[in-house]
Amino acid sequence: MLHRCLLILLSVIVLSACSGCTELVTPDASIAEPPKSSKPSLPKAQGDAGGLYAADALTGDFRGYPEAERFIDNMVRDHGFSKEYLYGLLSQAKRKTWTIEYMNREKPTTKPKPGGWTRYRAKFLDDRHIQAGVHFWSSHASALKRAERETGVPPEVSLGIMGVETIYGANLGNHRVIDALATLAFDYPRRAEYFTSELESLLMMAREEGMDPSRPIGSFAGAMGLGQFMPSSFLKYAVDFDGNGRKDLWDPEDAIGSIAHYFEAHGWQAGEPVVTEAEVMGDLAPELKRGFETRYSPSTLREYGIRPARGDVSGETSLLELSTTTGNQYLLGFPNFYVITRYNHSTYYALAVYQLGQAIKRRYLGAE
Repeated sequence: MLHRCLLILLSVIVLSACSGCTELVTPDASIAEPPKSSKPSLPKAQGDAGGLYAADALTGDFRGYPEAERFIDNMVRDHGFSKEYLYGLLSQAKRKTWTIEYMNREKPTTKPKPGGWTRYRAKFLDDRHIQAGVHFWSSHASALKRAERETGVPPEVSLGIMGVETIYGANLGNHRVIDALATLAFDYPRRAEYFTSELESLLMMAREEGMDPSRPIGSFAGAMGLGQFMPSSFLKYAVDFDGNGRKDLWDPEDAIGSIAHYFEAHGWQAGEPVVTEAEVMGDLAPELKRGFETRYSPSTLREYGIRPARGDVSGETSLLELSTTTGNQYLLGFPNFYVITRYNHSTYYALAVYQLGQAIKRRYLGAE
């Protein structure tokens, strides 16, 4: 009788001890369940990221892909992930046919039509972008000011990036990052090396932040947050700007601090100019190259009949050519302009960021 009572008491203790465990082991309802495994209680290796994933083989959309198997083997060897965890995680990743089709669209082979800069600029220099930027600045003035104090990057530059990229969070994308990156890493040979590296960075980011790597949502190509960082940029430049112990690119303060840190790391020069208008005497010599990667001394530009429209320029600048509906426009780009192009290697992009930021600043300060 005593033996039976002890057994009953022991059962009650065990059941009571487990009564609070359900929340810890039940996956979030918004995440697809990991594939069934013949080893349902596979141990989680110390090197794995967040989320409860375990399987003893790769199934799902990427089953039979040698690229996926090779990626798994490399992550196990190089970073200490468990193979069972990666099998479970990647078995629930989805191949995005639309992404492949979009990436495979042929670029136009005809010469671009005149007015390209006018049309591109109109996408971002409108009342919606400007007013949203003013509102964002008003809501996060303290963080923007602190970021400038710590990095030298003024608020209007960070605001220009967030405005062009996501309209301050209004357009963050609706693709699971792991689906986008797995698709492009395993089924898009032309840029597989790059996207395989980004998938690797996603898993390292998730491990670092204690995050389930299937949870982040972003662009069709895997960019994330208000500033649309790729995972590799997250690892290098993201900061915990609000001091809560997490780097969260979807949080405005962390996004502000991370974008400013990105530009600081790429050589932003506090207080220095970005661009200035140029005057061109006659037709430009055909051998004179244009673009943000060009470098010309003031004396060389003068030889070709080019000078700043206002003031003097010391040091080398790039010669920028913009196609407008009324003809070509020319600017001189300073080193800070080149820094903006490190975010996106495009003259039009960098100029849109700069001009949007300036428009926001004028309205925020009541100058328009």
